[in-house]
Amino acid sequence: MEYASAAVALTRDHGFPSYAAWALILRGWALVSMGRNEEGIGLIHQGLRDHEATGAALGRPSLLGLLADAYGKTGQPEAGQRVLADALSLVANTGERFDEATLNRLQGELMILALPEERVMASAEIAAAQACFLRAIGIAQQQEAKSIELQAVLSLARLWHSQGDSRTARQMLARIHGSFTEGIDTVDSCQAKELLQNLPKATRR
Repeated sequence: MEYASAAVALTRDHGFPSYAAWALILRGWALVSMGRNEEGIGLIHQGLRDHEATGAALGRPSLLGLLADAYGKTGQPEAGQRVLADALSLVANTGERFDEATLNRLQGELMILALPEERVMASAEIAAAQACFLRAIGIAQQQEAKSIELQAVLSLARLWHSQGDSRTARQMLARIHGSFTEGIDTVDSCQAKELLQNLPKATRR
């Protein structure tokens, strides 16, 4: 929030409308993360309109991803899925793949969030969400983006754990988490460590 607000002021003072739109969207996303949902969503939409008005196209999938994530945080997964469909369509049409792995991970997360409670276990949607996570992992590996890969593996491990496959979840998560030699105090790394502690270890026979 602090840096996004500073960026909004700086870009407006110096007349950088495209970057001002980016900053506005990031500020809106931060507001949603702080629980100021209506204000934050409104700011993201304003930023997207401002960005489009500049004629800029670069980064549009990433910005739509922030809106989709915000919708998920505010309990509107269906709206988030519609936004992601547009973002992934842009990826396919433009070849801008910078956040493709993250967009696929978010798609899986929103699929799970959209499920009614009674259908959370063993459903076609769960299989589709798993496919999204696996696709995100594959893309991140191709791009050698280990931090993004860790995020996708975390999502998949949580899904497998919820479905009773804790052993496979542990194996995959331990492999990627153990490969980091720095950045081990990031939020994602700490979450991976916490999940590993809660996953039962395989027992020897």
